[in-house]
Amino acid sequence: MNEPATVVATPAAAVRPDALALTPLLLFLALFFGAGLYFTLAGEAMGFYQLRAPVAILPALALGAWLVHRKGLPAGDILLRGMGDPNIVLMCLIFLLAGAFAYVSKAIGAVDAVVALGIGALPPALLLPGLFVLASLISLSIGTSMGTIAAVVPIAIGTADASGLDRGLVLGAVVGGAMFGDNLSVISDTTIAATRSQGAAMRDKFRENFRIALPAALATIVLLAFLGEPAPIPAAEASASPWLALPYVLVLGLALAGLDVLVVLAIGLALAGGFGLLLADGYDLVQFAGDTWIGFEGMVEILLLSLLIGGLGALMKAGGGLDWLAATIARFARGHRGRRTGEFSIAVLSATSDVFTANNTVAILVGGGVARDIAVRHGISPRRAASLLDIFACVPQGLLPYGAQLLLASSLAAVSPLALATQVHYCWLLALVAVAFMAWPSRR
Repeated sequence: MNEPATVVATPAAAVRPDALALTPLLLFLALFFGAGLYFTLAGEAMGFYQLRAPVAILPALALGAWLVHRKGLPAGDILLRGMGDPNIVLMCLIFLLAGAFAYVSKAIGAVDAVVALGIGALPPALLLPGLFVLASLISLSIGTSMGTIAAVVPIAIGTADASGLDRGLVLGAVVGGAMFGDNLSVISDTTIAATRSQGAAMRDKFRENFRIALPAALATIVLLAFLGEPAPIPAAEASASPWLALPYVLVLGLALAGLDVLVVLAIGLALAGGFGLLLADGYDLVQFAGDTWIGFEGMVEILLLSLLIGGLGALMKAGGGLDWLAATIARFARGHRGRRTGEFSIAVLSATSDVFTANNTVAILVGGGVARDIAVRHGISPRRAASLLDIFACVPQGLLPYGAQLLLASSLAAVSPLALATQVHYCWLLALVAVAFMAWPSRR
């Protein structure tokens, strides 16, 4: 299924919609991005790493807790429920296992083996399109962008380093492909939520989405073929056994078979360690345990941020921020007639909800009822409404520097999530194509 949710349940007590409840996230973004830009302009090479995101979010949490407390709600309980929701814990476990698998695989020489075996045979111009297509097929098959990123990014990193391509460019191709498949897959949470909330048939929504996603994907492939100046990948000079690549193959195969992403990563970690013990020179259980811990350590920042984002989202929802957002967009749509107004209202509702929840499935669930009302008022078919709701939840999700997809990819590759956001070309192109379809006179 799709990536785990990052925003959780609201308290039982009903709260009036309140725009002020959204200000904690704005404060967090202002602090994080503002500090990053300041230090970058001051000449710091790693400007966005001077104020870490888990620290920048603390004032936002304090503000969110105070706003909720003013309404007479138990801010501490809401925060802890948001941070400890099973979906949040599941996502943190995925991060830990993905980090361990990636580091152990690199330590035993699996990345070098993969590059030597297959990717090196591709013409340099096809490396980026090839990674995009690979990620697209896997995500389409398994219905999860998170599982796709966890499985493909370690291979992509090896490709980038061996070919001389920029890591951000390579990761952007993988994340774009993961979002393409996730948006179209019939077993994705986003697809299921969008079709059920709008009363659309799955096949109709798929066809509607495909007409928009395919041109964006083809444009992305063409663009990626011209981006970067990779050197041909040299033949492997190390004596790493080609069998060391087998854990990657098995992980991809298990993922395609539909096995749960946690189980896939756990099996992958065990296989990587086992193959290292059997085939890698000097690799032993002590080193395997140490490499696993180092992989865990590399995920500490993203794990902390995910927990805190979950708590912040719960505070904003409990304070009525998301209800205010949905009501405001619905009020605008009711005051303006016409198909285009309705479609753009659904798009803005979905995208804005995702920005404030950092999860596309939750964004669809939050705005689904309002979107259906807008669709009925403006004569928009259920399949069209479901398609727009899904697309405009996935577009920002693939670009949010604090979203789970970019956080996972950037943590695995040690790159800035903000720099990576500019490299996910598919999401930008998907937004352009979708806007063009909405503006086309004959579309419904």
